Order: sequence, then structure tokens, then C-alpha cells
Amino acid sequence: MTTSVTKLQQNYNQQGFLSALPVLNDAELREARQAFSELEKEFGEDYTQYSLHNVHLQYPWVMGLSKHPRILEVVKAVLGPDVILLDSRFICKYPTLKAANIQEREESKLPYVAWHQDMRYWGIAGGPVLSVWLALDDSLEENGALQVIPGSHCSGMLLHRPAVRPGNMLSVNQEIPEELVQVEDAVLCPLAAGQMSIHDGLLVHASDANTSERRRCGFVIRYVPTCASPTQDPDRPRKFHATVLVSGTDQFNHFSNKRT
Repeated sequence: MTTSVTKLQQNYNQQGFLSALPVLNDAELREARQAFSELEKEFGEDYTQYSLHNVHLQYPWVMGLSKHPRILEVVKAVLGPDVILLDSRFICKYPTLKAANIQEREESKLPYVAWHQDMRYWGIAGGPVLSVWLALDDSLEENGALQVIPGSHCSGMLLHRPAVRPGNMLSVNQEIPEELVQVEDAVLCPLAAGQMSIHDGLLVHASDANTSERRRCGFVIRYVPTCASPTQDPDRPRKFHATVLVSGTDQFNHFSNKRT
């Protein structure tokens, strides 16, 4: 990384995100895309769209991405030297519009991700959650790139309600009402394949539907400092079965089933 650790920390703390950070070289990207294509062949696109969850425990190449030195360099600059991999998931928006029927489908019914904050779902206290989006495909406006509201992580937890518009990919179908989102301040975070963005767990973010004929596939990885711990919520119990210590030491042991 050419940007100093101090500058990374300052920008992240102020904005709540960093984008277009280089991670994979050409060879690494080719290998990752080929390995993912094998999973597509094995499981099918309906499954690989959202259901490849915590497969870093099954596939060494996925664990390798999770521990990639360029990713951990940035993560440690933000979270400190002692870091746990909390969770991972591949997310793919496959093309749903073909050139021949692009006028026949209503964009309002296509899969999208509503405005939300990750911490609404995670049940973590005592430390921040940092999310990485590692692009395996170019992530652009037309295929549904990430959008963020800079600085919104400083506003605390916002109200979430059931989404009004159909097609929301969030598993609990929630959204932050648009009247609580400064949509006019939204920033698009386009990525070239092999680049990543990172964002804070309280940052308000979303992504529009893929209206192109190109797939948008990314690997999402969540990291926490070792001081963070799961919260207890009897209404929505959360289990973290795939945690891995990826940097430093853990003197807290808040995740008892953690791997090293």
C-alpha cells in the first residue's frame, strides 16, 4: 500500500469506508475466478448467488483470500494487530436482463440490496465490524456496484423496517426508510476485478439491481478486533461457527470455537 497507515486510518474514521484498494494481481485473480467457476458448475447459479457462506473453512483457496496479505495490511491499519475473521460470503448478482427482453422486465422487480447497516444483523459489541468487498468481477454502476453514504457510520444505529420494494436480497428483507438516508450524498464505489472496498458496520450502504448483461461477483469478509464479542439476543440468537484468528493474538477468547 502506498498510502500511509495514518492516512488510511484518518480517511476510514472520517468517511466510514475506503474503496478501489488493490489486492489481487492478474495471476491471483485468474486463479480465484477459475476456482469460483468450478463452484458455479457444481452448485448452480441459484445457489452461488448468496449461499456460499463461510466456505473459507472448506476450500483452502477461499481461506487464502481471507488471509491475503494486502487485505490484512489494510484491516490491521484500521482494527489493530489482533484480528478475527468473523464471517464470509460470496455474493453474485447475475444478469437478469437480456438484450432481447430488456424492455419487457420491470427494473423495480430485479434483485437489489436496500439501504441498511451491517451491524443491524451482526450482534457484536465491544468493537467495530469491518466488511471487505473483494471484487472477482468489475463492479460498476450498471451491474449494481456498492453505494455508500459517507460519514453515516457516525449516526449510530438507524431504524430498519420491512422493505417496501420487492427483490431485496437481504435475508430478513429490511431497509432503512429513505427519509432517514441522505440519498443525495450517496457515493458509488466502482471496483475493477481484483480490487476491494472496506466499510464500517454502521455505514449506511446499498446496491442497485444489475441491469447489465455482466455478472457482478464479490467475496465479502467480516473482521473484528479480538476485543469484540457476541451479544446475547434471545429473539435472534446468533452463532459464529466459522471464526478464525487471522492476525496477532487473542487474549479475550470471546469466540470459544475460534480456529487459528
